[in-house]
Amino acid sequence: MSRRDEPIFDAVVRIDKLPAAGRSVAVQADAEARQAIAEAMNILSVEQFSAKLTVSPLRGGLRALGHLEAAVTQASVVSFEPVAQQVSEDIDRVFLPAPRESQAPAPGSEVYVDLENDDFPDHIDGPEVDLSALLLETLALALDPYPRLPDETLDSLGVSTGDEEEGPFAKLARLKGESGDKN
Repeated sequence: MSRRDEPIFDAVVRIDKLPAAGRSVAVQADAEARQAIAEAMNILSVEQFSAKLTVSPLRGGLRALGHLEAAVTQASVVSFEPVAQQVSEDIDRVFLPAPRESQAPAPGSEVYVDLENDDFPDHIDGPEVDLSALLLETLALALDPYPRLPDETLDSLGVSTGDEEEGPFAKLARLKGESGDKN
């Protein structure tokens, strides 16, 4: 993903103005935003991108809970033909304030980190959280890393994937084997 100075779409939530009951955030990307998302993800196109989140306060931070729906087109890793993909992902993320200097662990002290916990919170600096980054990250992680059309293989394109090794060292080994047979 490329870095941009400004978010592709507006999904900024201010923690200090968040009602106790929370609020809803809905994102429906327009054509310009979808084009920017496709460029950021390095994919062919984004036909549809929408998300609905419920954002509620949690321990000085917030919790974003919702769902992302998208329709994207990527290039096949085999033939570079367009491959359509539907993305439907649930979102549950916690954002907590970063520890202050007075709460930071002393140098050399032990810090317990539970790597088994999938719900490790993200840290925020300041009163705002940009949920557009969360939505783009969710989409990026949901994309198929090796898209291809059904029944598409290298063999179907006529590319040899035989067991015989190719390349200069394989040819040298065959020559060495042939010369060893003559002795």
